[in-house]
Amino acid sequence: LILLACGSFNPITNMHMRLFELARDHLHQTGQYQVIEGIMSPVNDDYGKKGLVSARHRIAMAKLALKTSDWIRVDPWESEQKTWTETVKVLSLSLPVKMLSLEFTSHHHRIPVQSKTKGVAKAGRPNKHRNLSFPFVFLVLPELKLLCGADFLQTFKTPNLWKEEHIKEIVDKFGLVCISRAGSDPAQYINESGLLTTYQHNIFLVKEWIQNEISATQIRYALCRGLSVKYLVPDSVISYIAHHNIYTEESERKNEGDLLQPLKLH
Repeated sequence: LILLACGSFNPITNMHMRLFELARDHLHQTGQYQVIEGIMSPVNDDYGKKGLVSARHRIAMAKLALKTSDWIRVDPWESEQKTWTETVKVLSLSLPVKMLSLEFTSHHHRIPVQSKTKGVAKAGRPNKHRNLSFPFVFLVLPELKLLCGADFLQTFKTPNLWKEEHIKEIVDKFGLVCISRAGSDPAQYINESGLLTTYQHNIFLVKEWIQNEISATQIRYALCRGLSVKYLVPDSVISYIAHHNIYTEESERKNEGDLLQPLKLH
C-alpha cells in the first residue's frame, strides 16, 4: 500500500510527518497491509488559500524535512501544473499502472521499488531487464490511499468545495486513512453523511494517543511575530525560512479575500 497526502504544507511541520508514521503503524497492525511508501503532494499555487507561499519554497522545505525519512518523499507534480488540480485527479494520476524492471510507472511519476518491499515480494529469476541488485517481483500491485487529518472529512460538508461524485470516487476507489485530532470527531462526520457511511469500510480512523496540536497556521503566526518555532518544525526548515524570509505579515495577506479555486469553479 502507498499513502498519498495532499495539502498546503505551508510550512511542513513535524505533525505532517507524524501522520504518515501513525498511519503506517495502524495499517501494519491490521495484519492486512504492508506500507511501502509515503508521498507528500503540495497543492498548486493557484489553489488560492490565504497566506499560501510559493510552491517552490514549500517543496524545498518538504524535501529538507523528509531527508530524515527513509520511506516518505515529496512529489512536486501537482504543484508544477499550470493550474490547480482536483484531488481525485491527483489520486487517479498517481495510480501505479505498469511495472518496468523494478519500478512502477505511473502517469506522472515513477515509484521506485526498493528493498523496503520485503514481505510483499518474492524472489524471481534474474533477467537482462531486471536490476540484479534487487531480484524481486510483486505478487500484487499496491493500493493507493489518501492520507489526511480527521478534520479533512468535515470539509466534505462545505458547499461547492467538493463535487459529490469526486467524494464518492475517493472513498470508493481509493479509500481514506484519517488521523484523529483534538476537537474533531471523525466518526460523527461519517455518521452525518450518508455517502461516507456507505463507504465507511474503506475509511480507516487512526487514534493519535499522544495529542499534538501543531498547526501550520499557528506556526506562520508565530514566525510573523518573531517567536520561536523550534521543535515544532525541523531545524533545517527553520533555517530555510530564516534565510529566505518567507513568512511575514505581507505573505499572510496573500490571496486575502479571494475564493479558493474549487469554489470559483464550482
